[in-house]
Amino acid sequence: MEDARARGADEDSPAGTPPKPEGVTLRALAVAVALSVGSALWVRQAEIVVLATQVSESVPPIPALAVLILLVGLNPALRALGPRFGLSQGEQVTVYSFVAIAVSICGPGCVRFVLSLLTAPYHDATPQNGFNSLWHLIPPWLAVSDPQAIQEYYQGGRHGTPWRLWLAPLLTWGTFLMALWTALLCLVLLVRRRWIETERLAFPQVQLLLEMTGGDAGGRAFLRNPIMWAGFGLAALYNGVNILHALVPWVPAIGTTLDLTPALSAYPWKGIGAVTLMYRPDLIGFGFLVPTEICFSIWFFFLLSRAESFFAFTHAWGVAGVPFEQEQSMGAFLVLGLWSLWQVRGDARRMPGPLLGLAASLLFLIWFCARAGMDLWVAAAYLGIVLVTALASARVRADSGVPLIWLFPFYQQKKVLLNLLGTAPFVTGGMPGTMTIFALLTFLARGYFPALIGYQVDGFKMAEAVRLPRRQMAGVIVLAALVGIALAFWIHLTTYYRYGAENIGGGLWGSWVAVPEFEAVRAVQPPDPVRTAATGFGGVLTVLLLLARQAFVHFPLHPLGYAVATAYGTLVWWPFLVVWVFKAGILRWGGVRLYRRAIPLFLGFALGHFFVAGVVWGLIGAFWPDAARAYGVWFG
Repeated sequence: MEDARARGADEDSPAGTPPKPEGVTLRALAVAVALSVGSALWVRQAEIVVLATQVSESVPPIPALAVLILLVGLNPALRALGPRFGLSQGEQVTVYSFVAIAVSICGPGCVRFVLSLLTAPYHDATPQNGFNSLWHLIPPWLAVSDPQAIQEYYQGGRHGTPWRLWLAPLLTWGTFLMALWTALLCLVLLVRRRWIETERLAFPQVQLLLEMTGGDAGGRAFLRNPIMWAGFGLAALYNGVNILHALVPWVPAIGTTLDLTPALSAYPWKGIGAVTLMYRPDLIGFGFLVPTEICFSIWFFFLLSRAESFFAFTHAWGVAGVPFEQEQSMGAFLVLGLWSLWQVRGDARRMPGPLLGLAASLLFLIWFCARAGMDLWVAAAYLGIVLVTALASARVRADSGVPLIWLFPFYQQKKVLLNLLGTAPFVTGGMPGTMTIFALLTFLARGYFPALIGYQVDGFKMAEAVRLPRRQMAGVIVLAALVGIALAFWIHLTTYYRYGAENIGGGLWGSWVAVPEFEAVRAVQPPDPVRTAATGFGGVLTVLLLLARQAFVHFPLHPLGYAVATAYGTLVWWPFLVVWVFKAGILRWGGVRLYRRAIPLFLGFALGHFFVAGVVWGLIGAFWPDAARAYGVWFG
């Protein structure tokens, strides 16, 4: 593929002359804000009002990709009006990065989850669960407790959104989220140079975005490549057949999965557990750019986990949950995050700004939690685990580009502490204040806000490719989060108070998590040494894999593949097995030259899926939800 710097060169520049550094323009920011508002309204209709599909949890977000396609499509016409009217590659990258961050915050795993946790203790209180005994443990600046405001939130009303009551909680949580976002940004700044300039990680998703924008050529080389359109057409055909089946049921469908579990229901094969083949063109498309050892390791470690499950079953190990994939993944993510920090210990001394920013943000977050009622040591431990896990998530995005926003140890950032210590240390003087705030902060472990760090590291990679100043890209990242948080609170609160959260979109998203979380506040849970051991095993195995890769150049197993397989193996193993077979065969029989020529085919395969199943079907589903539900496309 052409070098990204060369693609970004000015057409009038002499051959071999590097392009002039671009800057973030006010025009690009204005366009980004306007398109973010439009994207948020799309999310409001598709996800909150009708819940036909989750366009915001796609990676990249479907609205952001639609915005980029729109800009690329309009740019030739704008340039025909005059050079100053067209958008440069840097401006297109700025707009995309901004919208991707802003619209993701509007999605289900961020503000929507926060709101469900803030309102559940008041709306779902019954004599049986005793939630009313927790109300005094939630400071008034954290949540709205007014009975009428809560009732109208869930059932709708004629008084509109009571902004006066919500002002303090919105400012409070907006500040908390921005402080967390800043801490994540500082972590990325610490590792940016090593990942982008030294190790030169793959960044598969960034390659697609850079090919689409294609510098001043407007992506013409990529978009005119018949090999790319062949891949695009295959994905379009796959989705088209499924969509046609949704509209005309007698037409056979290809489907989205093949569940092998029923075929394994007899003894002893049922001990293998669930085995499903997921048809995911996006995973195959981006997976082709992933290092071969990572592709191999993902499916290898998933099948190994099924073998572990089978062994435990046939040997009558009566411990539910074996082999504890999520707990193993927690250990792997912690080690990968800490390893990433250890690798930049020398560089970090020369970056006082990010270090001070990280320290200041983390101290504020710990103070915030303590001020709310959480024990200081619990706040420090929990937030530290969240940040380290997020950094590992950024590494997964940079190295593998797996397009899954939920690709992290699900729920484990919180559970790892409860498994290790039980609940007794979190109850001080018989008062469950720490556990109550712990419940309010569940979105940090069960939601995906920390995983949005992936858009930060992608943004810096694109900025490096198109020569945008790093400080300006950092400003774009911060401003996009601020706008995204404001938009997210606006579209959710106005919609819920108009229609009622219980009456739309299948009910308030996340309530099925929020209620059990508060029910568990007074529950007594002893330490779980078995699950803790599984976390430790995952960490130790990851360390051994890291050391083995340093000692042996061609060691075939990759710790990142292990982390991915244990975090979300059921979904990812089959696509990566398929892409590993394709990639291994192409490299063996056609060499690197054929591999490079095949890249547009696979990028087109991913792009075709996002366009047809995401952009087209996502727009249809927003206003024709019954059709979209007949062929449900859930990118998470």
